[in-house]
Amino acid sequence: MSTAWNVEVDRGSAAEFHARDIPNPLIPTLWWFDVQQPALVLGSAQPIGHIDVVACERAGVDIVRRRSGGGAVLLEPDDVLWVDVVIPAGDPRWSADVSSSAWWLGEVWQRTLVTCGIDGTTVHHGPMVHRRWSDRLCFAGLGGGEVVAADGRKIVGISQRRTRAGARFQCALYRRWRAENHAPLFAEPGPQFRDLDDIVFAVDRPVDELRAVFTAALHQT
Repeated sequence: MSTAWNVEVDRGSAAEFHARDIPNPLIPTLWWFDVQQPALVLGSAQPIGHIDVVACERAGVDIVRRRSGGGAVLLEPDDVLWVDVVIPAGDPRWSADVSSSAWWLGEVWQRTLVTCGIDGTTVHHGPMVHRRWSDRLCFAGLGGGEVVAADGRKIVGISQRRTRAGARFQCALYRRWRAENHAPLFAEPGPQFRDLDDIVFAVDRPVDELRAVFTAALHQT
């Protein structure tokens, strides 16, 4: 399938990016976002009580709420590759089944990782997997379309927001994983460093390379 994708690259605050609406009408679009300021992004229904607000303020981390579900994601400049993939409801990749609607996108990420020399990954095709601390932290759980390494560590997190116009898939891949920066931001009883140290498989490749490889893999869908 050959699709003309509208591509935008923006740098700014996580709050501004998450406040962006899905346009109507829309065309297939990639929004690449670079954050200038660290932000802990909570899922749409996640209780603020999960977070140590004072610790976030002390660390200079903004607290932001996104419109898609799941647990928190810490976005730090240069540490996370963040892209929103937006498709209209009439797109061939659109699925009314929310549980399977991101499978195709996970397969795009899987091809991206193979090109980067990372084999043996798995795209999760089952129901939501709840693990300890997954209500607190996105990368502690596993949802449809998300990608895990051969050793079980999560590589790509995906959440989504849907409207009548289309779907906005929000994807995150860590280039560097710093458990020591995450654990102190959660209120007690919350995850400790030892709980988070080995849950993420980081892909330490240049941002421009990852964007180019992902875009090429996307055009194969």
